[in-house]
Amino acid sequence: MKERDLNLPLNPAGEGEGLEIMKKLPNKVAIVSGGARDIGRAISIELAKQGAKVVINYFGSRESAEETVAQIIADGGEAFAVKGDLTKAADAQALVEEATRHFGDQIDILVNNAGGIVARKTLDEMDEAFFNQVLQLNATSTFLLTKAVVKRMGRGGSIVNLASQAGRDGGGPGAAAYATAKGAVMTFTRAMAKELGAKGIRVNALCPGMISTTFHDVFTQDQVRKNVAAGTPLGREGTASEIATIVSFLASEEASFLTGVNMDTNGGLLFS
Repeated sequence: MKERDLNLPLNPAGEGEGLEIMKKLPNKVAIVSGGARDIGRAISIELAKQGAKVVINYFGSRESAEETVAQIIADGGEAFAVKGDLTKAADAQALVEEATRHFGDQIDILVNNAGGIVARKTLDEMDEAFFNQVLQLNATSTFLLTKAVVKRMGRGGSIVNLASQAGRDGGGPGAAAYATAKGAVMTFTRAMAKELGAKGIRVNALCPGMISTTFHDVFTQDQVRKNVAAGTPLGREGTASEIATIVSFLASEEASFLTGVNMDTNGGLLFS
């Protein structure tokens, strides 16, 4: 099937192959950090589904990254993966250079999804190295990649950061470092919305609650997950695809007057 010009009316005579779905992000170039699995994978796939060309950053599993790329290509999209430790400025810059080498000089969308809890530790159990590691993984990576990307982002650009409900409520047991880091991401989001607004760049964040991912498979007990889901007004955990849909919306022109928002995405568990 020949690709249609998405700026033209679809099937105006009511004939042919039927209506095609208009894409929100046609030919946009997107970088997704931590884009190889779970929420990052869902975001990468959804952005590609909406017409974006996606650069997937990963640090751990090359296999997961290749699987995500393969799924996007199988669905007719464009994507490739780049390994990089985004707590290092050189790796962040190298990721941006690879993106522009493949897809052109301008980057339209950045999703700062890289991060993690590392381990649950109380104040007594944490040392300085651990605390700094968690901050660097979640907050410093967001800073470094944003700094590298903004040089290549023009008016209409959109940055979406992945914060957490933990950044609002302090997190669960042993999550103090993680909650602190995500709180920093939320504040950085607001600050960048102010600073970059004059350049026509919007900056928003999501604050997910209990989402069904490997994160909670590893770090949250099953009974705790059941209790949280039961206490949520919608009575369940969220899904990675639900987060991805919201990211796609925030990245698109449909959200053109939204910036500086830290959007609660938790099924009603916490209202801010």
